[in-house]
Amino acid sequence: MNSTAPYFDELYRRSDDPWRLREGWYERRKRSLTLALLPRPRYRNVFEPGCANGELTVELAKRCDALLAADLHERAVTLARARVAGASSGSPGSPSHVRVERRTVPREWPGEAGPFDLIVVSEFAYYLDAAELETLAARIAASLTTDGTLLACHWRRPFAEALESADRAHALFDARCGLARLAHHDEADLLIDVWSRDARSVAQREGLL
Repeated sequence: MNSTAPYFDELYRRSDDPWRLREGWYERRKRSLTLALLPRPRYRNVFEPGCANGELTVELAKRCDALLAADLHERAVTLARARVAGASSGSPGSPSHVRVERRTVPREWPGEAGPFDLIVVSEFAYYLDAAELETLAARIAASLTTDGTLLACHWRRPFAEALESADRAHALFDARCGLARLAHHDEADLLIDVWSRDARSVAQREGLL
């Protein structure tokens, strides 16, 4: 991850929203898909590595009792904290159940904050090399609760800074994390997968079957 630091430095030098997470329809639609694919309406303890400027963080905060968001880049952390604070119903400061920290994941894995019943890996895994991806999968598997869920969401088009493809990263999670796949959303641009230790479908969880 450290080898990509100059890339992120340049992105955040040019804009506080370098991927148009706030205004772009692609990103707003992707967040809606991501949130809709979660199998439960609410979670106890969530971890979101690679939170960028906090647009998804704000939405996850509405669905959980505790949320730890993290990013490698100091500017991203500052922006995410401000974004969460600004969405906190007019209260000064960030909501007490949300923390945003600077961490290099998977090396600085927040084991002390777990276990987590939801881990969201969004637009992050392709920046890791093969060894780091293996470590990430192992950390996820060791940190999920007995009913825990993993959601992975990634851009599928190749770009220079990507060390791995979305498809290969998701295949590794599928093979290494020991979870049942609950949902798979596949587009030319976008891949979203959801896995859980609770293999029941949403209808089964609701008692409809």
